[in-house]
Amino acid sequence: MQASGKNAGLGLALVSACAFGGSGVAAKPLIEAGLDPLHMVWLRVAGAALVLSPLAWRHRSLVRRKPLLLAGFGLVAVAGVQAFYFASLSRIPVGVALLLEYLGPALLLGYIRFVQRKPVTRAAAAGAAVAVAGLACVVEIWAGLRLDVFGVLLGLAAACCQAFYFVFADQGADAEDAPDPLGVIAHGMIVGALVMTVIARPWQIDWQVLGGDAAMGDFRVPALALLGWVVLVATVFAYLTGVVSVRKLSPQVAGVVACLEAVVATVLAWVLLGEQLSGPQVLGGALVLGGAFIAQSSRPAPVPVQEAPLPAAQDREPAGA
Repeated sequence: MQASGKNAGLGLALVSACAFGGSGVAAKPLIEAGLDPLHMVWLRVAGAALVLSPLAWRHRSLVRRKPLLLAGFGLVAVAGVQAFYFASLSRIPVGVALLLEYLGPALLLGYIRFVQRKPVTRAAAAGAAVAVAGLACVVEIWAGLRLDVFGVLLGLAAACCQAFYFVFADQGADAEDAPDPLGVIAHGMIVGALVMTVIARPWQIDWQVLGGDAAMGDFRVPALALLGWVVLVATVFAYLTGVVSVRKLSPQVAGVVACLEAVVATVLAWVLLGEQLSGPQVLGGALVLGGAFIAQSSRPAPVPVQEAPLPAAQDREPAGA
């Protein structure tokens, strides 16, 4: 039963990484058509909050039972990752910002080991190290070595927020009154949308962009279709499958598998947007896949079974008793 549950969790984690990875290729044409990046983030989060609002109403008791969890998930796992990542993009190259954000799994292992004081398997640690090395190749970090210190700090803040996404997703999973992950995501999206409203100022959106088409490679695609993909697939579906996968796996394993998002985004950009892949990027993708495979192969240490002590010789009954 445990093996089947882990396989299901691994499958969900892979599906979630693919769904998250598809956000860039759909959002980039909209941004190139004239949509501000922060406005794109607000449309993504607010649209997801609107879609998930029936689930939020169904699980409205969570507001009373787990208010801190909902607030933390919305502020950190939804709004924090987006805001810090896009803020870092304004000061450092895209590849470096992406690599810094995906240091989250490595930071997560440190949090589990030194803050929560829980054991971290060698496979998960080795997988994270291999995946980070692969990510450095995927984003070709050497192409932007002139770094802005404040931009790097913003990228590390995005990584911290991403690490806590997995912590919040697993919060209370072992308790008897474990919060339903669907309700946590729905309320978290609403909180994130409120926070992003203050940051993005959506009343300044150029709505005419959404009424036209956007260029995706050699094709013209309706802007609303791209926005629908970002909201429904790359946000709602991605968060739902991602949080459930954390419950079935563990935060440390799911975090390393999530690094595949960067690989998926790079491959989709190559296929759909015509962006070329270099040799180091292909090698980096293979390393990330290898890191994810190493991490998911981890097994918890077996708990030793204490046998009952044998009675002393003088306490044993005769054989014929």
